[in-house]
Amino acid sequence: MNPTHTLSGSHLRTYTAILQHPASHNLEWRDVRSLFNHIADVVEQPNGNLRVTRNGQVLVMHTHRTKDVAEIEELMELRHFIERSEAAAPAAEAGAAQWLVVINHHEARIYRSEMAGTLPERIMPHEPTDFFRHAHNSKDFSRGKEKPDPNTFFEPVAEALAGTARILVFGTGKGTSSEMEQFVSWLGQHHAGTAARIIGTQVIDEHHLSEAQLLSKARGFHSGLPAT
Repeated sequence: MNPTHTLSGSHLRTYTAILQHPASHNLEWRDVRSLFNHIADVVEQPNGNLRVTRNGQVLVMHTHRTKDVAEIEELMELRHFIERSEAAAPAAEAGAAQWLVVINHHEARIYRSEMAGTLPERIMPHEPTDFFRHAHNSKDFSRGKEKPDPNTFFEPVAEALAGTARILVFGTGKGTSSEMEQFVSWLGQHHAGTAARIIGTQVIDEHHLSEAQLLSKARGFHSGLPAT
């Protein structure tokens, strides 16, 4: 069984499509099976169903007559299986206390560990009109009083962070031009428990940093914190 950090090519595209927000509508069952053959143990049962086992987690995939994963319920089953099986992995548990969120106006990338090679979950707005409505002239934001509108961008990010331990957030810009600061403010008002687990925020020049450099920054930040 191969870990997810070894994924590339079609396997990586399928993995990303399963975890993508909003949900992908171009996911084929043959690609899902190929991915699971790569990262899990797949056994075909006498009735034709597939029993997929990964890190102690089990998913039964029923035979399909359709080419694509058409039902959102089926996609969510695939997504939840991947998330459960990754959380159960011993290597993931060792780094599960340290999460990194890199957020800008176009997407949020959530790393379950700051270890090199980890694959992020990407969450994007459903539509450009769903981008956060910035209040550029608001004087209350700096006082922590701004009340951002709930939207389809921040809520899935909050859901993905539910139950996490230490969270580090990276973003660009400052004040009301910073999606990072907007998100942290919104999180404090709508998901105070998750917001309380944010151990720090850092402004970065994302366009001039590779993914490896981003993760290196996160490791450097965490190394200066006391153990929990």
